[in-house]
Amino acid sequence: MPHRHPPSTRVVTDGACSGNGTDASRGGWAAIVIAPDGSELVLTGAEAPSTNNRMELMAAIEGLAAAPERSAVELVTDSSYLAKAITDDWLGGWQRRGWRTSGKKPVANRDLWERLLVQITRHHSVSPTLVRGHAGHDLNERADRLAQDAAATATATEAPMDRIDGPGATGQMDFDLS
Repeated sequence: MPHRHPPSTRVVTDGACSGNGTDASRGGWAAIVIAPDGSELVLTGAEAPSTNNRMELMAAIEGLAAAPERSAVELVTDSSYLAKAITDDWLGGWQRRGWRTSGKKPVANRDLWERLLVQITRHHSVSPTLVRGHAGHDLNERADRLAQDAAATATATEAPMDRIDGPGATGQMDFDLS
């Protein structure tokens, strides 16, 4: 009997932040989770103050949290920070060095990287696809608009899904993986 892989789920993410890194900054994130059958779940959220990198990570965390467990996930992002941390195993290196960079400095956004690791381990695989931002990739452009809107209005469509005991904890998409 041939080995069957779970159907692929696509998670398209983007983060945005006006006033990046300042006390007056307003960040927003968006994740578009696309099931193998083409159905979608759109999630957005906001944080103030924030940074672009935090919002990119939040989009990935919440998108992966919404995808069904044991999925083969294609994570589409325009963040080389996020993609390379996974594909180039920055995450593994940081963990081996006690959450220190190769320059021995503390890893920025460790709290979010740890949450991302929890979500990655829930899945069969997570394969980042790095796309150029603002370059005509329709879903990336859509995620960008959603993230910008979330930052401007500081509203979220759902409570964070990756919190096991919090609101939205059961909000994962229900796909048939058989």
